Amino acid sequence: MTADPIVPIRAALGQPGATSSDFDLNPDVVLPAGRKLRPAAVLVPFLQVGDDLRVVLTKRSSALKHHPGQIAFPGGKVDAGDADVQAAALREAEEEIGLRRDNVEVFGTLPSHETVTSFTVTPVLGRIRDAFDPIPEAGEVAEVFTVPFAHLADPARFKVESRIWQGQRRYYYTVPFGPYYIWGATARILRALAERVAV
Repeated sequence: MTADPIVPIRAALGQPGATSSDFDLNPDVVLPAGRKLRPAAVLVPFLQVGDDLRVVLTKRSSALKHHPGQIAFPGGKVDAGDADVQAAALREAEEEIGLRRDNVEVFGTLPSHETVTSFTVTPVLGRIRDAFDPIPEAGEVAEVFTVPFAHLADPARFKVESRIWQGQRRYYYTVPFGPYYIWGATARILRALAERVAV
């Protein structure tokens, strides 16, 4: 019998870990006191294809005002009607990629991640139960694709790169896969998971 590939991920979620942020690699950044962070959630959806465990990601539309063309998890801000971060992540995934809420087995969350856009994002991890045919939300999602978890679970595949942002050099994680340049908050969240799985 083939071992359940989700088992080590469940075990990893039991590891102690701190919150992360877009500023982890930039200790010189001074964050304003009393800043207000808005709650948000993303779904980290795992899809099993045969013996291959994959993670579903999206490429944002190039027409969007914020983060155009970037690789992201389905997700967004927590709305007043959401019961909690899990409900927000599932709602956003259904809206953005057509993943029905009842087709996801949620098995945990990672500590929150603070973004430069003043969100505190909770990653919600879940397995897609049955066949899934993505339906990208027109105008917001340009593409839905998958990446082997084996690629994302290897800390050695993560690199630190930098660019000038608002006049200063800023450093961030990347974990490229084929034509997809995965970086920023998405890469940092994946790196946090990879660190726990590697323990």
